[in-house]
Amino acid sequence: MKNLTLKQFRYFEALAKHGHFGRASETCAISQPALSMQIKELEETLGTQLFERGARQVRLTRFGEEFAQRVRDILRAVDELGDLARASGQALAGRLRLGVIPTIAPYLLPAIIGRLTHQFPDLDLHVRETLTPKLLQELAEGRLDTAIVALPVSEPAFEEVALFSEDFVLVRPDSDSGNPIPNGETLRQMRLLLLEEGHCFRDQALSFCNLQSGLPRDGLDGSSLSTLVQMVGAGIGVTLIPEMAVPVETGTARVDVAQFDRPKPSRTIGMIWRKTNPLAQQLAQVSEVVRQAAETQRR
Repeated sequence: MKNLTLKQFRYFEALAKHGHFGRASETCAISQPALSMQIKELEETLGTQLFERGARQVRLTRFGEEFAQRVRDILRAVDELGDLARASGQALAGRLRLGVIPTIAPYLLPAIIGRLTHQFPDLDLHVRETLTPKLLQELAEGRLDTAIVALPVSEPAFEEVALFSEDFVLVRPDSDSGNPIPNGETLRQMRLLLLEEGHCFRDQALSFCNLQSGLPRDGLDGSSLSTLVQMVGAGIGVTLIPEMAVPVETGTARVDVAQFDRPKPSRTIGMIWRKTNPLAQQLAQVSEVVRQAAETQRR
């Protein structure tokens, strides 16, 4: 049997992730025929098929699914060897893969990126914006080094560091300005606009209103906070957004922004990373830089 190579493993992982030779080859920065040849050689070496090839998509075979898990473990271990070497240096340098949830990324990333690149000039920062479940999966699989999310995530394998807390505010049509501020119970009776399923901010808003996430809400969900605010400005309903989003999202909409009475709905923002990551000490330093950038931005 020929030796299996790490290059083949990375090509295999890219194809397993994207399910498409074209997108996988773009990710790996090689031609599609070259990627196809490497996957074919890998299958020949193993003596079995890894993928079912369709006209528009490829899917892992049953053996391919088991093989994919082993490959992820191997690649994560190899990446951690590199991290171990980087951890021996004085300052953080090289690639840092940072995940951020969508209800944070547009509002804090400019300040965070600026301060990180100033503090660590040799840092090669890669940012990934997606929903919390996906970030947790990619962090566990070693595809990310750290992530900025709403806490707690309650995963034993992850270190959690709280950065700051922020309140939610009520966004309602401008015509409602001056009306009494509704509490969670009153909001249950109103046309409440929320982010679509999968956003942790949606669950936090529902919790304040004591509503169940699975209840049908036909036509009342949006894919972004920007969409929700514009819908409110059009008179469709009301919504909740985090304080950090107010300057960006409410400037062009005819809406009224109001603070809730105590106890106010709120969330805690923090950074998480694998406890086994050799860069844990450097990531703790990064979290402090992120905290300082966030506090400056919020002020």
